[in-house]
Amino acid sequence: MSKTDTTQSTPAPDETTGAAGAELSTAPREDREDTAVGGPSLGFTGWLRWFWRQLTSMRIALLLLLLLSLGAVPGSLVPQTSADEMKVQDFKAAHPTLTPIYEKLQFFDVYGSVWFSAIYLLLFVSLIGCIVPRTWQFVGQLRGRPPGAPRHLDRLPAYATWRTSAGPEEAREAALALLRKRRFRAHRAGDAVAAEKGYLREVGNLSFHIALIVMLVAFAWGVLFKSEGGKLVVEGDGFSNTLTQYDDFKSGSWFGTDDLEPFSFTLDSFTGTYEKSGPQRGTPRTFEAAVTYSRGGEDTKTVVRVNEPLKVGDSKVYLIAHGYAPVVTVRDGRGKTVFHGAVPLLPIDNNITSTGAIKVMDGYRDKNGKKEQLGFSALFVPTFAGAGQGTMFSQFPALDFPVLALTGYHGDLRVNSGLPQNVYQLDTSKMTQFKIDTGTGVAQRMRPGETMTLPDGAGSITFEKEIKEWASFQISQQSGNGLALTGAIAAIAGLSGSLFIQRRRVWVRAVRGEDGTTVVEMAGLGRSESARLPEELADLAAALTAQAPPTAEPPRAGPEAVPDTAGPEAVPDTAGPEAVPDTTAPDTTHPADAPAEDPAPSGEADK
Repeated sequence: MSKTDTTQSTPAPDETTGAAGAELSTAPREDREDTAVGGPSLGFTGWLRWFWRQLTSMRIALLLLLLLSLGAVPGSLVPQTSADEMKVQDFKAAHPTLTPIYEKLQFFDVYGSVWFSAIYLLLFVSLIGCIVPRTWQFVGQLRGRPPGAPRHLDRLPAYATWRTSAGPEEAREAALALLRKRRFRAHRAGDAVAAEKGYLREVGNLSFHIALIVMLVAFAWGVLFKSEGGKLVVEGDGFSNTLTQYDDFKSGSWFGTDDLEPFSFTLDSFTGTYEKSGPQRGTPRTFEAAVTYSRGGEDTKTVVRVNEPLKVGDSKVYLIAHGYAPVVTVRDGRGKTVFHGAVPLLPIDNNITSTGAIKVMDGYRDKNGKKEQLGFSALFVPTFAGAGQGTMFSQFPALDFPVLALTGYHGDLRVNSGLPQNVYQLDTSKMTQFKIDTGTGVAQRMRPGETMTLPDGAGSITFEKEIKEWASFQISQQSGNGLALTGAIAAIAGLSGSLFIQRRRVWVRAVRGEDGTTVVEMAGLGRSESARLPEELADLAAALTAQAPPTAEPPRAGPEAVPDTAGPEAVPDTAGPEAVPDTTAPDTTHPADAPAEDPAPSGEADK
């Protein structure tokens, strides 16, 4: 009776697979003698070898990845100097006890710290130290052939056998053609056919690790060559991408000013609409800036929205904030205009209550003809609550009832003192406040079109009816984004291949039995237990029986023999003691055409 067994049994000891089970992966082997620690006999070279093998091991790579993730936590919780220096200063002022500790730990500059860079570089070296030898080993496997069949095929996890009237050579040729048709790499090896499939698993594994290196390189490239700056632009004004045009600018250590992308743009208009009722009252509904940009050629009009930046080469222009710029006119005592323009004011709440300063630095003379400077602290509300309401804060972000409150000063603005000065703040240390009306010095509130007259013939300031809007842009240039995206896609593709593709080997042996009938054995071996391997082997066996059909087994001699009444097409019988392979005493002798049966590697898992 024919016998076919494609069930996945418990794998036999490693000695039974020998070279057939070796090199199913490129995971590094562990040499216990070389990795032994604790004795001075290792020597300097031995310690270096041990350190290198530890650094390129799976557990160290996972540990470094974990440390890199943990190291990024302070960077997201603690304000970073590279992102917002003002927030760092506020944090230091609010936490005087923690500040010295955080400064020693470099928590205010995590991604540029020594310890974060050390983790980053060690992970980089660990990945390279693993990939290079594994890639070389895998190339050697591709240039070689699948190993020959083990002597005891019945001890492999998936196994099938039957007797056939076809000759051994005919069965082997049919098996070789079948396996090649199923896209196995197959060849003749003595009295058997050896085949292997699933090399893309290791390709995916190596691709995943290479993609991690690509992403690390892209991250480093982006940090070293990036630039980022901010610019506030009033409607009608423009910006040119040069260093002097930025309100604030920071860049990587290898970035040069010559690397700035050559382009310019003009803010044509800003449009903002807001929800007028309900729980979301005041929430922006339209928030966009119409701009005209040029890159050394023809002007192009476009609209910049939140999360829809203007892209010019490697640079991106993001819309990040908005506010108002009241237009004011300042005249001296003789009626001469000494200042006229829009003054951008900075919001202090969600309803765009704004503060700022108006500075008249040149051209003003007092009633006696003496040169002097004027300054006005300004508070602007786009929607005033009304006189007697007890508040000067805006009630809505739109220009429904704009009011401008000014307090005037005269004297020295200290702009020539040599010290940096905030353009939105007024230094009154060398100035005298104007006494308005009753002499209390309280600021005067003005509606568009109204004028505040300064005392003692000092002049006047007019709040014009025109109120412009401004938009704040962030201009970023980071050339490593495309490389990082490519690495991320390759990592996902490689990880998918390493998870869903199974590398497996199949052997088909056909030999002449003692009774002259050909005995066909088919077995499969994979890197790990899987239900798909027995199913695939059963499918291959069913396809091969079309070329080498099973025949009846000879009846067994003796009174316990069971007569064979089944024809060639009967369902194979796996019952009986003959169906169970003998694994208690494996035959360790090797035929001349069989490869050496070395133990299968017990190395660590793939990276």
